[in-house]
Amino acid sequence: MKYENFETLKKNSDFRRVYSRRRSFANKYLIMYVLENGTDTVRLGVSVSKKVGNSIVRHRLARLIREAFRLNSGNVKRGMDIVVVARDGLKGKSYYETEEAMIYLLNQHKLLL
Repeated sequence: MKYENFETLKKNSDFRRVYSRRRSFANKYLIMYVLENGTDTVRLGVSVSKKVGNSIVRHRLARLIREAFRLNSGNVKRGMDIVVVARDGLKGKSYYETEEAMIYLLNQHKLLL
């Protein structure tokens, strides 16, 4: 799927490649893994475990994460694969708390322009 400024990771092999580099930062709500992809596009993968909640909860969290990334993707360094993993603490949080957590992690990885 292609959004305005980024594409999505879908294949398990893509996710595993990003995980294998082990460049990650985390906070109470999210874990973010990053890997350079050698292209000019930013690709986002979102992972929400069944431990976090039922399918309704998991899909809501995935939508919040994607939307927070979409609205900030214009300021993100190009050529990166980013995997965001939702933690149990994100359940029940608002969009603004999700966006704040994401911006914090993007700053940690020095990905914001």
